[in-house]
Amino acid sequence: MSKQRVATWIEHHFPDQVEMLKILVQTPSDNPPGDCTPHALVTAQQLRALGLEVETFAVPDDVVQAAGMRSATNLVVRHRFGPGPTVALNAHGDVVPPGGGWSKDPYGAEIEDGWLYGRGAAVSKSDITTYAYALLALIHSEARLNGTIELHITYDEETGGATGPGWLLENGISKPDYVVCAALSYFVVTAHNGCLHLEIAVQGQSAHAAFPASGHDAIEAGNRVMSALYHYRDSLAATHSQVPGIDSPTLVIGLVSGGINTNVVGDNMVIRLDRRIIPEENPEAVEQELIALIASVEKQLTGITCKVKRILLARPFTSSAASIALANIFSQQAEEILQEPIPLVGLPLYTDARLYSAAGIPTIMYGAGPRSFLEANGHRADERVHLDDLQRATKIVANSLLTLLQEKNA
Repeated sequence: MSKQRVATWIEHHFPDQVEMLKILVQTPSDNPPGDCTPHALVTAQQLRALGLEVETFAVPDDVVQAAGMRSATNLVVRHRFGPGPTVALNAHGDVVPPGGGWSKDPYGAEIEDGWLYGRGAAVSKSDITTYAYALLALIHSEARLNGTIELHITYDEETGGATGPGWLLENGISKPDYVVCAALSYFVVTAHNGCLHLEIAVQGQSAHAAFPASGHDAIEAGNRVMSALYHYRDSLAATHSQVPGIDSPTLVIGLVSGGINTNVVGDNMVIRLDRRIIPEENPEAVEQELIALIASVEKQLTGITCKVKRILLARPFTSSAASIALANIFSQQAEEILQEPIPLVGLPLYTDARLYSAAGIPTIMYGAGPRSFLEANGHRADERVHLDDLQRATKIVANSLLTLLQEKNA
């Protein structure tokens, strides 16, 4: 069938797609606090109004609470064109809180100079509409395809994915043969970093500030631990990934708390760190390396204990021959529409794509957005997506699915 027929349908219905995105941005789904079921129900209503059949899966309270959320409902749309493989398109509806510094209303979905602004406009409420309208274009263009296309709209990407793709896969709700996860338009992602979050609880003994020698200062000990961690961080610059777009591992101390009062020797300090793991590293080895480093500092201290707890371990997302073949289809279709080279790259952040890949499913990332997450203001004030990129990405996704699934003799 003609790609032009698909493109014409997308262009004709693009105002409706923009209106849908505006509604999704105007409906808060901040995570934390992670009360995301209301947004899922709004999204389901929007999809059903477009004629799609939507299955809703409310995640059990214990699973949601273990992820640090309040509510989560996953949405699955399935459209079978014919016998053949299943391709799942995954976008997440949860977003990080807006924070300060906005020049626009974070929930306003204002459009200025072709940019639509709002939290989630680029990451990744835009791709809920990208994937939905790509699927609709294929349906209404009466594409003769071999296979099934699914939409997976999940709500915990910002807290690790356990209640979203992880839960869908563990419970056998979907068993796709290929997966495409949300991203931007000018590159195809085939790998990304993993991430380790550790909490270090430093315990000492309190004392009156007038007699500090009678106690064991947990804050001073914590300072020693942090100094060792920063020295370790500096050494990571010597290690480099071979994946384009990913450079060295990183370590950030993101949270510090402790102490009792100004006039008391502190008996406790808690440190949380973020260690990004490049695809070539072994996550367990990285964790043991840090535990050993902290233990070595503890041995040098009197009256101090350091307890290390894992908060999160997100494994790196890596490529396979099958995922690279899938990425090449998307790259070629993107080059045809964008009229420029579209590289295959890795990202230093981590996403839900790793969960599908870890299940042995060829997985890539592609969606609507500008040339970088910085240009999109992802996780920053004035997050935005350009409407031209939204329409182009929708065409590219539709054309890529057409190429992957179209009957040879159609």
